[in-house]
Amino acid sequence: MARKLFGTDGVRGIAGDVLTADLALALGRAATAEIAGEHPRPRVLVIRDTRESGEMLEAALAAGVAAAGGEVLLGGVLPTPAVPLLINRYGFDLGAVISASHNPYRDNGIKFFGGDGFKLSDATELAIEQRLDPAAPPAGTTRIGRIRALHGTQEDYLRELQTRFDGLDLSGVKVLLDCANGATYKVAPEIFRRLGADVTVLAEAPDGRNINDGCGSTHVEALAERMDGHDIGFAFDGDGDRVLAVDRQGAVVDGDELLALAVLHRKAKGVVVTVMTNYGFHNAMREAGVETAITKVGDRYVLEELRARGEDWALGGEQSGHLIDMGFVPSGDGIAAALLTLESLEGGDLADRTAMVKLPQRLVNVRVADRDAAMGSQELADAIAHATRELEGRGRVLVRPSGTEQLVRVMTEAPTVEEAEAVCARLVAIVERTSTPV
Repeated sequence: MARKLFGTDGVRGIAGDVLTADLALALGRAATAEIAGEHPRPRVLVIRDTRESGEMLEAALAAGVAAAGGEVLLGGVLPTPAVPLLINRYGFDLGAVISASHNPYRDNGIKFFGGDGFKLSDATELAIEQRLDPAAPPAGTTRIGRIRALHGTQEDYLRELQTRFDGLDLSGVKVLLDCANGATYKVAPEIFRRLGADVTVLAEAPDGRNINDGCGSTHVEALAERMDGHDIGFAFDGDGDRVLAVDRQGAVVDGDELLALAVLHRKAKGVVVTVMTNYGFHNAMREAGVETAITKVGDRYVLEELRARGEDWALGGEQSGHLIDMGFVPSGDGIAAALLTLESLEGGDLADRTAMVKLPQRLVNVRVADRDAAMGSQELADAIAHATRELEGRGRVLVRPSGTEQLVRVMTEAPTVEEAEAVCARLVAIVERTSTPV
């Protein structure tokens, strides 16, 4: 039986429509019941980002956990990576993040972390779904749980960051931060200031609806336009598990380049990336003698591969800005990745980076009525095969369905911008022509 609710990053949808309070309550109850065999009275941490629907879903999810006999600790507004860190600090049995990451405010989501600090496995998520029908346990079988606030969580998270990067002196470094009006809006500026940086902050006034709205890592151009006089800039997404950078000249530096810097600085033996990673990254790793493992898109899959590879494999990430350092936290952490970037530069200038040479890339998201049906087109399959042969040894083609939206993502890389755009345009036209109109 396939999962129907859980995608690559939890359960997501329009708040109040797809992701309702009723569903949040049912998920809280089902997730708690699923782990109750090992933990008869589970202790569950719940945090959220700044969306206006967050408080409603937080209350409903907490009620579901309590209805299944769990003890809920509300951690307030925090970046996603704070959950595994706090799970390890306080010994929680389950963690839940209420966020839709980089999506608009109307969307929201719920993702769970186990007592080991890792996201739940596909099998556990499926088991939770299977408990949703019927959602309520038989009368008389439920123990009543508790719900209370957990104070000091922001300081706990900041302490973990400060301990990890205690040797990083940012005195005199002028840093511009874009906090996406999201979960990093307090903690990101604070840790940079504690490490000595001269900090200017954009998008630090969340109102429930402005999260990711023309700001953050999905709109990094807003940061690039404001770089005058700053040494480096970082743009986080709404839940703070990813980051993109901008150098002093206004050039955007994506997750591939940031990861390459970290890998070479740490002299890593191996690194885990996804199929979206730029061809230039692989060239750089081959030249440096670093083994590369490739997974499908999604930081959960990068994490799974890192766990399977063992302690010599600590670094992994995605082009989108999810950078994972298993030595710190088993999750993408945008703030930690930004600090790791500065550590990797060893006092140098991001504008002078030489870790890798990117191939020109063109990525287009094509909205379709049915992403799986669109991918079934024989004409599209033939065109992909032709383009792959055309770029063999010089670049590549990747066409895949989105894991969270009704989109087909078409990506091409080639030696020149013109060739990458031309190949991409041909494939996009076929997806649009052969797909059912939205």
